[in-house]
This record gives sequence, C-alpha cells and structure tokens, in this order.
Amino acid sequence: MNHSNKIKTVVGLIIAAIAVVFMVEPIPQDLAYHRFSDTNTLWGIANFWNVLSNLPFMIAGLYGLVAMRRLDKESLEGVVKTVSWLFFIGLFFTGIGSGYYHLSPSNSTLVWDRLPMTIAFMAFFTFVLSMHLGKRTGSLLLWPLVMVGIASVFYWDYTESIGAGDLRFYAMIQFLPMLLIPAVVLMFPTASYNTASVWAVITVYFAAKVSEYFDYQLYELIGMSGHSLKHVIAALSGIAFFYAIKNIAANGHQSSG
Repeated sequence: MNHSNKIKTVVGLIIAAIAVVFMVEPIPQDLAYHRFSDTNTLWGIANFWNVLSNLPFMIAGLYGLVAMRRLDKESLEGVVKTVSWLFFIGLFFTGIGSGYYHLSPSNSTLVWDRLPMTIAFMAFFTFVLSMHLGKRTGSLLLWPLVMVGIASVFYWDYTESIGAGDLRFYAMIQFLPMLLIPAVVLMFPTASYNTASVWAVITVYFAAKVSEYFDYQLYELIGMSGHSLKHVIAALSGIAFFYAIKNIAANGHQSSG
C-alpha cells in the first residue's frame, strides 16, 4: 500500500467513526457508573481504596516531570517535548481529579476525573502522530486535538446539566485514537524509537478497561476492586511512555519527518 492509500485508510477510519457516532442516539451518563464495589471508609476517607489507588498516577506523573528536566538538556525539542510535558502533567492531575471524584462520585465530580485524563490521552495520540507522520503533522494537530478533547468533556457536562446527556462526542474522542494508533504505527513504520512502548501503553489501556469492567468480580475474588486495580494498571502507562521518550532522547531522534 502506497503512502497516499495509507493516508486515505486513516481518513476513512475517522469518517467511519464520525458516521457511527451520528447514527447512534445521544447517550446519557448511566448513574450506575458511580456505584462501585468497594465503598469502604477508612481513616475518615470515603471510598478509601478507590481514592488511594490514584496515587500511582501522581507518582508516575511527577516522576516523568522530574525526569523530563534532565531529558530537556539532551535532544528532546519541539512537539515531542511539548506532548511529553502535557502527558505527564495530565497524568499527575488525573490522580488528583480521579481522587476527588471518588471521594463523592457524581457527574459533577466526574468532570475533573475525565478532563486531565483526556489531556494526557490527546498528548499521547499526538506523540504517535508526530513520530510516525512527522513532526510538522504533530505540531499542526497538537493544540486542536487537546482543545477537541477538552471540549468533549465540557460538552458532555453541559448536556447533562440541561437534562439531555450525550456521551457520544467524549466516547469518540476516547476510543477512536485507540483504533487509529495501531493503524498508524503499523502502516507508517519508523526506526526513530522503539514502538514497543506504544504497544505497552495500548496493552495497559485495555487491561485497565477489563479490570474496570470486572469491578465487582475482582473484589469478590481477590479483595481488591477492579476499579482500584484499574487505577494502578493505568498508571503503568506513564512508565511505558517515559521509556519511549528516554529512548528518543538517547538516540537523538525526534520524528520520522
């Protein structure tokens, strides 16, 4: 498949996803989402383990930010450096936002869980685009993608506030990149970094989703809720992403074009 056809394939996937979104009826946030298996209060903290399990996000984010100060002095620059900072900042504040949400789960507090997570997500997506489609492409798309991600959260929040909840936009922003990232990595190979780190992040993402889905079953089986375990697993994405950035800095490569 030549380069032009590869681009057409990616564009086709995007158009198909948007078409599916518009074909589906608006999806309000199911309030059952806020009911978790582990609601134990410990040391005066409600939903203790769902709150505490967000610490790995903060640790991974803070570690990445501190490590970035050293890597900045090497060969990271431009959009790759920017998305790296954004990713780790988003990861750190995901820990804070998710912890805040789990103290009192509701639609209004869920906004502060989803907002920083979406920023980190869009930063990672832009990183992949930069490394496989070129630094100029990443630079062009970075802020539009971040803004669209933020808008998807606020749009959902607004629709809930007027009694017409609609998660479609947010769902597309979360799941479409997970379809596009493998396609981009496979169709536009690059030797500028070790792509194993990207596959590790994808694996972590789906493992976290599985853990979240089996929240109650895991709580009964191992005494730790699937949702708490989801937080710990998802935080591992910070480690995988850091090794990608470290590899790029060590090799002095920024992108494929």
